[in-house]
Amino acid sequence: MPDLPSREDPRLTRVVANDRICTGVTTVDGRIFVSFPGADEPGVQVAEALPDGRRRPWPDTAWNAVRDDPSPDGTYVHVNGLRTGPDGQLWIIDSGAPELGRPQVPGGARLIVVDPGSGEVTRIHDLGAAVRETSYLDDVRFNGDTAYLTDAGAPGLIVLDLTSGQARRVLDGHPSTVGARLMADGEVLHDPDGAEIVLHADQLEVSPDGRYLYYQPASGGLSRVETRWLDDSTVAPETVAAHVERWLETPTTGGTAIDAAGTIYLSDVECRRVLTISPDREVATLVADPRLIWVDAMWIDSDGDLWLPAAQLHRTPGLSGGTGRVDYPVWIYRMSIGTGPAPNDHA
Repeated sequence: MPDLPSREDPRLTRVVANDRICTGVTTVDGRIFVSFPGADEPGVQVAEALPDGRRRPWPDTAWNAVRDDPSPDGTYVHVNGLRTGPDGQLWIIDSGAPELGRPQVPGGARLIVVDPGSGEVTRIHDLGAAVRETSYLDDVRFNGDTAYLTDAGAPGLIVLDLTSGQARRVLDGHPSTVGARLMADGEVLHDPDGAEIVLHADQLEVSPDGRYLYYQPASGGLSRVETRWLDDSTVAPETVAAHVERWLETPTTGGTAIDAAGTIYLSDVECRRVLTISPDREVATLVADPRLIWVDAMWIDSDGDLWLPAAQLHRTPGLSGGTGRVDYPVWIYRMSIGTGPAPNDHA
């Protein structure tokens, strides 16, 4: 068992309490949107967290309908995350598979764009051409007219041309995208059958100047590659692979964020802390707190606050050998970091 923190850090403020596992949070115009992966029970997958504590299904109840036979026909298959993009729209990542390890639902792997003002679905990017049967789309980041996504089910990255809508795989099966044993609170994660859990390409960030994409599997090992090698569809796969740099050894990670100065924030779920990684690879502990239990996808808002959903994901039956040990409510915390987000990611 690692030496876990015992003192609560007063810089952390409780913001949102959830009665289900919540792994994603994003803000826009003072509003808070959250995502639920159904890791403890099925239900609403995307909601607006209202000031009175209620959750409003987003964009409506129909999109959040629970179906025994998952379908992309006007509903989510399995939302794995969400974030406000540089265009101010809400971008929702549908993994395309009902859960990790289950096959893709045809037409399910999508980026769904919703206007936060009207609630209108303004565009759906079909990513079917770039997924495998075992794919599980995980997260997305932006760089001009390009979006990058990680595939935690079939190791690799996806490059999406936002203008044409064309999606393609890169670094397919490359060692930098392949996951290994996951650790949290000193425990190895297992599925209900006792097999060790593996999450392939998971976290990713784009440098503020757009030059580099940083990415890693959830088990750690942060790599980077210049985006010019990813963006050019004529570059041979072996050429892209030759330009991958193993950048930093990292622990099992739930989520990351990047600020305007290029500092990466990385949650260390083995030790209940968040690390900062400077552009020249200096690592420091930003905050360590016993309440930071599996911090997942973090978010930096325009006020210079870092949002931290303490998801407790490793305490859910699917990652804890079939036994649920979540301590409800599942809190989202916030702390000031004094700097805003990378402008190419969101405003």
